Amino acid sequence: MATPKKRTGKASQATRRANWKGSVPATTTCPNCKAIVLTHTVCPECGYYKDGFASIKKQEEAKAQEVKEEPKKTRKTRAKKAQTEEKTVEAEVVEETKTEETTVEETKE
Repeated sequence: MATPKKRTGKASQATRRANWKGSVPATTTCPNCKAIVLTHTVCPECGYYKDGFASIKKQEEAKAQEVKEEPKKTRKTRAKKAQTEEKTVEAEVVEETKTEETTVEETKE
């Protein structure tokens, strides 16, 4: 194997290595959790990649979080919704009767 006869100088080394430039890696945001991720890689935070989860474990964790975030419906909220619906129906009926009364009065005149 060939060996160099003389040592390479510092200037020659520096000029040769001047083209070794570092580059900033391209990053994007995860569409699922909005974390900063390298392009074309699985998100380290939630395990999401393109259209789904890359690992089953991460997918199960995400489903568990979604279930926790959903508020539980109680009977009180159902009763309140029913009351508000009744009030809106009553208000509509009252408005209809008022309009009917005004049309009847106009026809009499």
